Amino acid sequence: MVKIRLKRFGRKNHAFWRINAVDSRSPRDGKVIEELGFYDPVNKDAAKQVIMNKARYEYWVKAGAQPSDTVAQLALRAVDSTTLVAPEAPKA
Repeated sequence: MVKIRLKRFGRKNHAFWRINAVDSRSPRDGKVIEELGFYDPVNKDAAKQVIMNKARYEYWVKAGAQPSDTVAQLALRAVDSTTLVAPEAPKA
């Protein structure tokens, strides 16, 4: 069974989480099927705290993946990563 859950990154007392589709038998920081987005609880800008590819999230949920309780709540306030515009690179 596929689950959508968080994978911890960052340093001590400064956690950063990636939202991933994983096999339910794999450990928390184990092999990932697909990375769907990220959650940065330290970021003060609420619009940048949760960024997720909502189309792929919906695909996995329709395919039978079970989101964790936390991921289900984060998905409600997530910003779609496909709508973000990358900043222009500075000219040298």
